[in-house]
Amino acid sequence: MNYTKILIKPLVSEKATFLKEEAQQVTFYVAPSANKIEIKKAVEEAYNVKVAGVNVVRRRPQPRVRHGRTVGQISGYKKAYVTLAAGEKIEFFEGV
Repeated sequence: MNYTKILIKPLVSEKATFLKEEAQQVTFYVAPSANKIEIKKAVEEAYNVKVAGVNVVRRRPQPRVRHGRTVGQISGYKKAYVTLAAGEKIEFFEGV
């Protein structure tokens, strides 16, 4: 599978920025069908870095409830926390 179909987009939030600076981890939204091995290969191919480990979090879709009634659905997603090897770095929005 091509890495452009696995890595959907990087996640930029306060927690993701903290992990990037302190724990050498970057966060991505990934395809729901991707596994840890595919995610590791995709990050290494896309950014030319060595990956030490991958942790995956999956959020299932949930019903949107208003006034006690179901009116829609909140979409689910799959997120990957990628730990980079020592000395490796990925630059997303440096200097902005």
